[in-house]
Amino acid sequence: MPDNASDSQGMAIVARTQGQMVRRRFFRHRAALAGMILFGLIIILAFSSIGFAGIPGWWDKTYLDTGALTNQGRPTLSLIPEFLGGAGMHLGEHPFGQDDIGIDYFALTMRGAQQSIIIAFVVGIVATFFGTVVGSVAGYFRGRLEALLMRLTDVMITIPVLIIAAVVGRMMGDSGALVLGLFLGLVTWPTLSRLVRGEFLSLREKEFVEAARAIGTSPRRIIFRHILPNTVGVIIVSATLGIASAVLLESALSFLGLGIQAPDTSLGQLISRYRSAMVVRPWLFWWPGMFIIAIALSINFIGDGLRDAFDPRQTRVRA
Repeated sequence: MPDNASDSQGMAIVARTQGQMVRRRFFRHRAALAGMILFGLIIILAFSSIGFAGIPGWWDKTYLDTGALTNQGRPTLSLIPEFLGGAGMHLGEHPFGQDDIGIDYFALTMRGAQQSIIIAFVVGIVATFFGTVVGSVAGYFRGRLEALLMRLTDVMITIPVLIIAAVVGRMMGDSGALVLGLFLGLVTWPTLSRLVRGEFLSLREKEFVEAARAIGTSPRRIIFRHILPNTVGVIIVSATLGIASAVLLESALSFLGLGIQAPDTSLGQLISRYRSAMVVRPWLFWWPGMFIIAIALSINFIGDGLRDAFDPRQTRVRA
C-alpha cells in the first residue's frame, strides 16, 4: 500500500530547505522574472551607454553637449524592418531625438534614469535599515522604549510623505542624488518599522525565543540570530516595494522642481521641463515617462514575486 495520499497519486514530496523553496517559487513567478529581466536591462542600458563615475560608455554623446538640430530634433530610432514597410532597424544619430537646444535626448534620458535609480536604491537601503532597527528594538524590548519609538513613528506617519520629501528635496536637491536619497530615506522608514515591530511582537513569544532566554542568550543574539531571520521575508518585500515607491516619489519631487537640480537631471525633471512640448514634440515627454513606468512596474513585479515566494502558507513544493 502507498505510504501516503501523495504517493498514491503519483506525486512525490521532495524535502527542500526554506531558501530552496523561496528560490523555486520566485523563479516560477513569470511576472517577477519578466520584471527582473526588464529592470536588469534598464540598469545595464542606463549605466553602460553614457558611462558613470568617470567610466566612459559606448554612446558617443553626453547629456551636456549641445549641437545643431537635425530634422527638427525628431527621433531617428527605427524598429520596423524594411520587409514590413519600415525604414529598417537602426538607432540613428539621435534615437530619442534632441531637445530644444540640440542636446541628445537619449543621453539625457539615460542620465535621468541613472539618477532616479540611484536615489531609489539609496532611499530603499536607508529606509530599510532604520525601519528594521526601530521596529525590532521596539518590538523586542517593549516598555518605555517602545512607547517612545512608536510615538515618533506615529508623528512621522501623520505627516504626508510628499510634504516632508518636498522640504527635504528643497534643501538637498543641489547636493546630488546620493545626499538627496539619504535624506529621503530618513523620512520614509516608518511604515516598515510598524511591520517589523508587528513581526517581532509575534515572534518574541514563540517557544524557541523563550528557550533562548532560558539558557541566558543575550538580547542581541536573540534578535539577530533567532528573530530577525524569521522576518527577512517581510523586510525584503517591503524594501523592494519601497524602492518602487521611491522612484515615483523622486519623479514627483523633480516634476515639482524640488528634486535634482540643473545642470544635472532626472526622469521627473525631464517630464517637468518638457511637459509643454507634449503636443508639438511628444517624444520629449514620452521617453522619460516610459522609463519611469518601466522601472516602477518591473520593481513592483519583483516585489510581488518575492511576496509570493516568502509566503509561509506555501510550505511544500512538488517535484
